[in-house]
Amino acid sequence: MKPIKVVFLGLYFEAWDALDEIYQKMAKDPRFEPIVVSMPRKLTGQLAYAQEEKAHAFFEGKAIPHIRLNSGGSGSQNAEGLAILKDLAPDYVFVNYPWQRNYQPAVRFDHLVEFTRLVYVPYFSLVMVDEPDDEPGGGQGDAPVATHLYTQRLHQLASLVFTQERDVVDANALTERGNSNVHFTGSPKIDNLAHEAEAGRSSWPLEEGKFKIVWAPHHSYSPHWYNFGVFSKIYVQMLEFAKANSDIQIVLRPHPFLWSTLTDRKVLTESELASWRKSWDELPNTSVDEDGSYAGLFLATDILITDGISFLGEYPLVTGKPAIFFENADHWKFSATGEIAAASSIRVKTFAELKEMIEKAKNNSLPSRENEIQRLVEASSPHPGESASRIIEIIYDDFVGGPSPLVSKESIKATPWELAAGREPFGD
Repeated sequence: MKPIKVVFLGLYFEAWDALDEIYQKMAKDPRFEPIVVSMPRKLTGQLAYAQEEKAHAFFEGKAIPHIRLNSGGSGSQNAEGLAILKDLAPDYVFVNYPWQRNYQPAVRFDHLVEFTRLVYVPYFSLVMVDEPDDEPGGGQGDAPVATHLYTQRLHQLASLVFTQERDVVDANALTERGNSNVHFTGSPKIDNLAHEAEAGRSSWPLEEGKFKIVWAPHHSYSPHWYNFGVFSKIYVQMLEFAKANSDIQIVLRPHPFLWSTLTDRKVLTESELASWRKSWDELPNTSVDEDGSYAGLFLATDILITDGISFLGEYPLVTGKPAIFFENADHWKFSATGEIAAASSIRVKTFAELKEMIEKAKNNSLPSRENEIQRLVEASSPHPGESASRIIEIIYDDFVGGPSPLVSKESIKATPWELAAGREPFGD
């Protein structure tokens, strides 16, 4: 039997850790022929499809061979990229990012499903938020999770879906395709974090020797979407704190969408943000890290400060220590898993409380969250260390057992989540 050819789409390379172990294991397995592709994208606030060169540099840095689908430019369809993918003739295409508006039109899921089987492994580690306004008019119907977690076009067209949440399996039972193609395997992303923690691969961009803080702000600034972000409320105070405490090093680890969301949503003007960035970058005890391993930062830092969301769960899983959670009073309600993660943190609601907790952290006197962190470990990993291997075996069994037929897009009558009335405009 020829090796099973598998293509990995590298569009959201910032979350490559959701796919990396699967790729690495397949690369050593004679049953598979894995191929990575880098490609342009248009994220929130961007005016054109671009940044393929960033993905290329990322994979180069990891010594991962890849094919470049680098036809960019405003309004680009990337028909050339689609032709390349067709010529590769993959049996399966792995995707970690379901938001199809960020893909060039020619390489969106309706085109890919005409010649290959889509496989979805979520880019995020845990379902952290209960989303009451997920549907226009509010509510999420009878589903145990938000509808965008299982009714986007990728979910509709995927031959196989792998999830770290049993509720997602149950939610898919409500769809016209059912949930026979959905598998509760756990998250390779969480397993990867555990591997990095075991290896102790810490990294710090500033000179070692001082008390170290990682500040990781989220990008949500509206009651219409999560509303966890507090960057715009404390960024001036954080700058002044850094100036006044030269014995403390602060590395800012922004969410990949932070800068563009701040200006695109008019939370800050471009000049306000540029002025602040200039002042931040000029300080000797501050830095911005956007591309390095955040697990490495976690292992190097003395404390993490974040307003959410994923890092609340991921930091204690990597370090065994609680994060400081600067909580926006009006954020959306946590899911059951999110509540466990939040309980493993030290919650603060004012900058004065934040400074108090930083001082406690310097003196090693933060409150213990040992029991809460253990609960989080138990809730987040149904099969610790086994997720990638389980996914690979399911792929192999699917292929040798048929393989499963291509999904017929014409047979799906339900409107995908992103095209329902009341969503953001879907255009190019």
